[in-house]
Amino acid sequence: MRFTFPILTLCIGGAQRVLAEVTNGLVNMGHDVTILMPTQGEVEYPVRARIVRTPDSVIHAEDYPDADVIVSNYYTTVPSAAAASANGKGVHVRFPLCYEPTFLPDNHITFDSYHLTDKFIVLSRWQQQILQLNHGIEARIAPVGVSDVFHNDHRREHHSTTHVTAIVRHAEGTWSWHRQQPYLVRELERVCQERPDTVINLICPRKELDLSSTLQHLRDQGRFRFHSPETDEELCSVYNDTDIFVSASVYDSASMPGLEAMKCGAAVVTTYSGGNADYCRHMENCLLSYRYEERLAHDVITLIDDSRLRRQLAQAGEHEAQKWTWQRTVEQFHSAILHFLG
Repeated sequence: MRFTFPILTLCIGGAQRVLAEVTNGLVNMGHDVTILMPTQGEVEYPVRARIVRTPDSVIHAEDYPDADVIVSNYYTTVPSAAAASANGKGVHVRFPLCYEPTFLPDNHITFDSYHLTDKFIVLSRWQQQILQLNHGIEARIAPVGVSDVFHNDHRREHHSTTHVTAIVRHAEGTWSWHRQQPYLVRELERVCQERPDTVINLICPRKELDLSSTLQHLRDQGRFRFHSPETDEELCSVYNDTDIFVSASVYDSASMPGLEAMKCGAAVVTTYSGGNADYCRHMENCLLSYRYEERLAHDVITLIDDSRLRRQLAQAGEHEAQKWTWQRTVEQFHSAILHFLG
């Protein structure tokens, strides 16, 4: 089959990783895949699909090549994809990697973008339920995956103190509110105060650390160790030095870092973020709290003090993460496409 994916950017990020893995997987299956990208779009992941740049910074309907399927994602890619589909350039399937109406401003625009096709593929049951409740659309699910690079090398068994790790991102602006980063930092500082021997690691992309004065100030205070891994192998190494991985996000269609940490053998402490309910089960393979409970630091300290529970949750999490492969993602995406094509 011939696929066209209008994609604004493939810079480092969870949504972009999904698009890179799906397009690469379809190419590996023998399909003809074109990524249609504006001139300013970045490509920071290995890509096997053909990349076609548009003449300017916007993707227009006339830019689309002939295809069997057009796969839009972010809401700004939807109108041109719908228009191209109406012009016979392919069946329009939307693959939203976040639900924008409650995530971004201008929800009068983002909400209406969900009415331009009835064919949707989503990442989680939570996201599927949102579309059913708000739009009456029954989406198919292609869950996220974890790279085979991530594995447990059992080095944490030699730790003399507990290592806690979290991810921080560029904090300025409004797009990162869902990460609850001020809450995360406040809870980690509480852990530092109550268990001062604990090592706290923060993972942050180098480019974002260089741009964010907030993150630079946090680094310069010296309470946390900053890491900027540039490859999966380097990120895997940080996860393997982690006893407890912490996430404070409250709004994710899916959440890959928790799965990656689980696969590397870390115990996970997290807030409920919607999509992570597909793999997070409280007191079975993680400690999960709701944001209003203000329990993140309490749960981290619980696992610092209770090494037996920490190992139990980590082992169960590692077992769960083995199921989440990119091969499964691509297979279920492909199956959904075949369903839509009848």
